[in-house]
Formats: sequence, C-alpha cells, structure tokens
Amino acid sequence: MSKASTTRIKVGIGGWTYEPWRDNFYPKGLAHAKELNYASRHVSAIEINGTYYSTFKPDNFRKWRDDTPEGFVFSMKASRFATNRKLLSTAGESIRRFIDSGVTELGPKLGPIVWQFMPTKQFDAEDFEAFLELLPKKEGSTPLRHVMDVRHESFIVPAYKALAKKHKVSTVFTDADKFPSFEEPEGEFAYARLMMADAKQKTGYAAKALDDWAERAQGWAGTTAKPREVFVYFINGAKERAPAAAAELLKRLGWEAPAPAEEPAAAAAPKAPKTPKPPAAAKKAAGTAAKKAKTGTASKKA
Repeated sequence: MSKASTTRIKVGIGGWTYEPWRDNFYPKGLAHAKELNYASRHVSAIEINGTYYSTFKPDNFRKWRDDTPEGFVFSMKASRFATNRKLLSTAGESIRRFIDSGVTELGPKLGPIVWQFMPTKQFDAEDFEAFLELLPKKEGSTPLRHVMDVRHESFIVPAYKALAKKHKVSTVFTDADKFPSFEEPEGEFAYARLMMADAKQKTGYAAKALDDWAERAQGWAGTTAKPREVFVYFINGAKERAPAAAAELLKRLGWEAPAPAEEPAAAAAPKAPKTPKPPAAAKKAAGTAAKKAKTGTASKKA
C-alpha cells in the first residue's frame, strides 16, 4: 500500500462526547475538556454532529482547531434548518446563517460539510438544483466542499448523479441497510459513513471486513496521477465500538499517529523565605544574655 494513497485517507468517528467511550476509549479519569485533544490523536478526522442541531460561535471553532494536531480534519453536519424543509430552494437564509457561524475559523482543518436530508425527502430535480446553487464554493479565502447525505431511493438515479457532478458536490456512501446508497462513493472526494458496527465485535467489524474496507478506501483514493481524498467515518450502529473500528482501519492503512499533546510544565514550588539575620546590636545583646544565664546572673521576669 503506497504512502501517497494512505495520506489522502482520513478515518474517524462521529463527535467526541459520548458517555460509553469513557470506559472503553478514553483513559479513566480523563477530564471531559481534554476528550477532543485525546480523540484527535487516535483518529485522523471527526464528523461534528452538534452543528446539525445547534448554532455554535467562532470561539468554539477556534478552540477545536487549537485543540487538535496538524493535519487533523473536521467534517461537520450543516444545520438541519437548511435541509428539513418542503422547498429546498428557500434555504438560502439558513445556509448563510450556518456559514456565518464561524466554520471557516477551523482553517485548513475544515473538511467537507455534510448536508443531511430526511429519509422522507424525495428527489425533485428542479428544487434540488436550486438548493445546490445556494451552496457557496468558498468563504473568504477558504474553499468549501459539500457532500449530500440523501436518504430516499428516488435519488439513486442518473438525473441526480448528473446534478451532483454539474455542481461538484459529493454524495455519501453508506453500508447501512436502512438507507439507499450508490455502489461506490460519488464525487470529487469520497465520503463513507459506515453504520453497521456490531456490538459483539470488539472492533465493531470483523477483521476480514476491516481488511476489505481498507482495500476499498485505498481504491477510492485513486492514484498519484489522479488523486482523490477519502473520508471514512464509523458512525451510528454500535457507536461504542466506533473508536476501535477506526483505529483498526487506520492501522491497516499504515497511519502514524501524532505525538500526544504535551502537558504544561508544573510550576516550581516557591522557595521558603530566608530567615533574616538579626542586627549586630541585637546579636551582641543575645550573646550577653546567654552568658549571664550560664553564670546564673540573668534577670528573671514575673
């Protein structure tokens, strides 16, 4: 497996705050505030789910950026208010509000933005193209990449593929039984959401299945002459197994984990203050008193 192809493949999990991970992934007693720092050194990408439900601030994105190592990538779900609507062509204001929330503060760590649609949302070519035309290709100097998570079988048609290609957006590939998917990831970058982890398997997927996913991911990454970025997330399903599944896939891809974050050096204990030397006169008086006490002439006070 070539080094060139594996560096184009990011593998990760959905989010980083999950109670069951605190006894099978995170070290015991790890402060919750340090979970992102730890997770980002054991997987190479994270899909942020919270942005689907809530609006965050620029300071949040800056903190996430600074807590993670160089080369790490965040994908993120766009706001549900943009996608959960009857007419997608009316989503402009919600799209702008999401982009303006500060997502570009992630800088080079900003990965694809996932636009997830309800399983009941059917493909309407005219309306969907109007939605795609609302998606900005860049924000300031930051390029924006978009991936469609379409969950109704009506999208699995040539007309949708043609629209996605025209507007240069990718389409989520999934192994989930409950959602339709194209045979292979579609688009300029590959985006896979693997959702069939088995709680009975310590690594979520059996060893042979992980071998197969590693081979497929390498194939999706293309060649040096025609490279393609790949994002693989173990998400949903038996979520408690997701970090182990991601770690096993990364191992098969020859990923080299970044060094653990350095803990700040402990402050040196303050030195005890020196006892000041007594003035010369006091020192002489003390010596005289000691001499008198020795000879029995020291005065006694009541």
